[in-house]
Formats: sequence, structure tokens, C-alpha cells
Amino acid sequence: MSAAASTRRLRLGVVGLGRLGKRHAENLAYRVPGAELVAACSPLEEERRWARDALPSPRLYDEYARLLDDKDVDAVWLVTPSSLHAQQIVDALRAGKHVFCEKPLSLDLAECERVLHEAAQYPHLQATIGFMRRFDPSYKDAFDKIEAGAIGRPFLVRSQTTDKNDTDGFFVRFAATSGGIFLDCTVHDIDVARWLLGKPRAKRVFAAGAVALHEGLREFGDVDNGVAICEFEDGKLAMFYASRTQAHGNDTHSEVIGTVGGLTIGHNPRANRVEIYDATGIRNECTPTFFDRFEEAFLHEARAFVASVQGGAGSTSQAGATLADALEATRIGNALRQSLQSGQAVTL
Repeated sequence: MSAAASTRRLRLGVVGLGRLGKRHAENLAYRVPGAELVAACSPLEEERRWARDALPSPRLYDEYARLLDDKDVDAVWLVTPSSLHAQQIVDALRAGKHVFCEKPLSLDLAECERVLHEAAQYPHLQATIGFMRRFDPSYKDAFDKIEAGAIGRPFLVRSQTTDKNDTDGFFVRFAATSGGIFLDCTVHDIDVARWLLGKPRAKRVFAAGAVALHEGLREFGDVDNGVAICEFEDGKLAMFYASRTQAHGNDTHSEVIGTVGGLTIGHNPRANRVEIYDATGIRNECTPTFFDRFEEAFLHEARAFVASVQGGAGSTSQAGATLADALEATRIGNALRQSLQSGQAVTL
């Protein structure tokens, strides 16, 4: 990439303006140096109306194909339903666009492999999947410490994603297309575990779950609380917990154990550093949603993607999840879902 091209702002189009899409759009429009949000796409008029009011006059499209035809869009940012991701990534690459896509790459392993094969035809284009925890300052610090040998050889990760109980039942309505709790929630923990353990390949998994509160999940073969064990190559292990029913808020944390020490990341899901002393004891407020917990991560993720594209093929600034990483997360998540439903361990 020429020096002129690398200093020109990256012109982006956001596709999907739901809860998370709005956050990404605002970051790209106002908080990411080197980025210019020039287009946005949603089939819903109310979301396009929001974009007209909240964003700096992007061109608005109601069809993805029309946005891809826009010659002024250098890269697309996909925040769309999981079932659309694979084909939308392929379409973006064929249109000559760099692409960032929210997780998962696909719920279907064959579709993941198809995207990897297609992407190999476009080595000059970047394709990144949004596993944003890699960009959270605390997770990144833990990764750097592990790389520096601070805990010896890491061999065990315990990680969880637990959401505040949603009495409105959003995720119950979403259950038909979510892929289940392990592909929807634990997929982040799977990626974190592989990342912190040096990207080992999974050998065998076992999962179990319970419906504690939300009976509507049963018809989809899903649960609102699940636990899992994953055995990797070289004797490495991961233990996962996922929940939709926490009373105190979003509680995402991880622990890594090595041969000469260990470390934890976010064990107390505190909203800030304020501690409250009253008749009930000493406590702190917790992060209510994953938006609040990972606000910085989403921002750093966007900045890294833009910097990586601007840096060209030889750039080392991008530490995000590759298509291959996303394929492995789907492979393990699918195996966990199979184990949950069969009650048997699954060998990969």
C-alpha cells in the first residue's frame, strides 16, 4: 500500500443497526482515528431514521447489495444475524471490500470452511471476526504477561460469560437462530482459551446444562445455564460456564493457571472503583451488560482493524481473530452443543 493510501481515511459502511450495530457505528463515526463512516445499511426504516439523526450524514441503504456497489466504501462492518455472516463476508470480498464481521463466522462448520477457501483468493483483503476480548486492556495485559513467561507454561483456563437475567426474554425469542448458549455466549470464552493457551487444537469436549428459569428454551434444545470441559492437545484444558440468569449483572471473567503461577481477569465485575459500605456489608456495583464491560474493547478493536488495513499486507498491528480462529471456535461450540444434547463426550 502506498504512503498516500495508508494515510487516507478508511471509508467504512456499517451493515446492521441493532443494539450492537449502533455502538459500532458511533465508534467508527466519532472515535476511531483514520476511519470515515460513509454508509450504513439496514432493512428497517426506524434504524435508518436513527442513522440520519445520530451519524454524520452517511449514505443510507436498505439492501446490502446496493452498499457493496458503492465505490466509495473501502470496507464493510457487519453486525447482522449470524445466519447471514458467511455469505455476506464472501460477497464483500468479491466486491473488493475489506470486511470486519461480528462473531460467529457461521454456526455451520462447512460454511466456515467455505469462507476460508474464498478468502484465500483475496490475500490483499483483510477479513477479521469480532472476538473483542482480545482487545480488552485487561485481557491483553494478561496475554502479554503469559507470553513473557510470568506464570510459566499455561495449561488450564477457566472462563465464563454470564448475563444479567433478562425477564423480557429477548434471548428466548432469539433461541431458534442463536445456535444455543455455547455458540452464542461461550464462543467468546472458547476463543479466549485458545488465544491464552497458544491456539491448541481441541481433542474432546463434554457439556451439560440446566433450565433454571426460562422454560421457553426447552423447545429449542437450549438451556439458560451450561458448563463444559474441553481437552486440547499437549495436555491443556479449559472449563467454561455460561449463564443467562445472573442477578447481579454481566459477569465475564477468566482464570489462567500455569506451571509457576496463575492470573485472573475481571474476577470482580465492578462497574467502577467505588465501594459501598452500609448495613448489608461492603459491596460494589457491577457491570449491567456486556456493552458496559467491554466498551473499551469494542473501541480498541475498531481502531486496530482500521490501522491494520491502512498498514497493508505487511501490517503487524492487527491482533484480532482470524477466519481460522473463528472456524475453530465454531468447531468447538458445535461439539459442545452436540454433547449437551446427547449427554455424551464428543471427540473432535
